[in-house]
Amino acid sequence: MAVDHPSVVPCFGVHPWFIAERTPGWLDTLREHFVSTPSAAVGEIGLDKGSMAKHIDFADQVDVFRQQLELAKELERPTSVHCVRAFGELFNIMKSVGPFPDGVFLHSYMGSAEMVSELAKLGAYFSFSGFLMDMKSQKAKKMLKSVPPDRILLETDAPDALPRSDLGSLVSVEGTPSIPLDKSKEPDSNDDSKASTGTKEASALPKESLNHPANLHIVLTYASSLLEISEEELARLSYSNPTRLFSYEGSKVINDM
Repeated sequence: MAVDHPSVVPCFGVHPWFIAERTPGWLDTLREHFVSTPSAAVGEIGLDKGSMAKHIDFADQVDVFRQQLELAKELERPTSVHCVRAFGELFNIMKSVGPFPDGVFLHSYMGSAEMVSELAKLGAYFSFSGFLMDMKSQKAKKMLKSVPPDRILLETDAPDALPRSDLGSLVSVEGTPSIPLDKSKEPDSNDDSKASTGTKEASALPKESLNHPANLHIVLTYASSLLEISEEELARLSYSNPTRLFSYEGSKVINDM
């Protein structure tokens, strides 16, 4: 897809769920992928203390994550980060390795509003998906409003994170979810948000329904209402911010903003 569509950015990285499967020379292999594909970013990498990773050694996760962050900084590439119930550890590692002038975007961010400022100083971007709708609205509003406008990103996390919506505007795909919706993003221990259950409206769909990238407009509408700005203004930000982030040297993304 990236060959035919310049807007599609390839990414390489070892996800925390799969670190046990890595080979002895995994880091050299990963580096070779970036040499052969100079347009690639780093990711998805990260830390996970949730149920999906309960059998994966956390110290091993930390080691693999740190090495990949160091590689991303060396290569001057943006990095996609997955984090579940480990934001304290994430911050400490980013602080010791960073800052990251080329950006670290925290995918489907579900951390606290209080952490945003310090993470942003290190180069973090904050990407919000349909999981935002499973938080209490006041907490979600506080979190969103704590993010600098030039660091806000939107995503669907498709095929997961089926958002709340009237069925008439929700686009779904038949299939088997890659991970259970109620376990894909678990709140931190100090997070009073509910674990994602697909939502009342989405649960009316067949159980095998998956999220679709076309549902980005639903996330946009909800986030703009919490931020109390127009959908047009948030759409502009959610286009200009990733365009700037991904228009690094070697990338095929053109920063036309």
